Amino acid sequence: MNYILAPSLLAADFQCLAEQMKQTEENGAKYLHFDVMDGMFVPSISFGVPVLKSIKGATNQVMDVHLMVQEPIRYVKDFAQAGADIITVHLEACSDVENTLREIKACGKKTGLSICPQTEAEELLPYLDLTDMILVMSVKPGFGGQKFIVESLEKIRKVRGMIEKSGQAIDLEVDGGIYQENVEEVLKAGANIIVAGSAVFGGNPGENTRVMMERLKQYE
Repeated sequence: MNYILAPSLLAADFQCLAEQMKQTEENGAKYLHFDVMDGMFVPSISFGVPVLKSIKGATNQVMDVHLMVQEPIRYVKDFAQAGADIITVHLEACSDVENTLREIKACGKKTGLSICPQTEAEELLPYLDLTDMILVMSVKPGFGGQKFIVESLEKIRKVRGMIEKSGQAIDLEVDGGIYQENVEEVLKAGANIIVAGSAVFGGNPGENTRVMMERLKQYE
């Protein structure tokens, strides 16, 4: 299993974004997590297609695009063309989850399916055949810097068990409130992709990435 760090650009300093991205890449972060918020599915508004398109050429990292938007099928092609490698949508935001995942695959991109803290893990079961990655939110989506919801650990374990039972090669990503102090708990529960915002960009991004990667490498 590959263990991957996905620094969340939501916490980056956009005055020196290119340099911070470079620091994370040089210290082992294979992904960059790109949070898109529409002010509808979640209260906040972040960045969109033009920003993704502008930064795509500045790194070799995988663009892990997380659409926290209502009816994300409307934007799949745009984000695919802008440089997304993985497009994750929320089960709760789609009127037709299956069709949305098929649209992502039709664009030649990997599919991600996310669930909020209040959503039961079992709701993912009908879509495992179409899913390359499951994203478990360990905070309420929409705001950075929140405290990790401890009850998420049981959900992570449950989702990992579902993946293993399916026999499919599905990654398990966790996003929200993960720092050096608790990342090992999340990994032990079954996650193999870790999203980290403040834990990476709150200080020296290169050094913080290096330390987080040391934690991840213990599980390879």
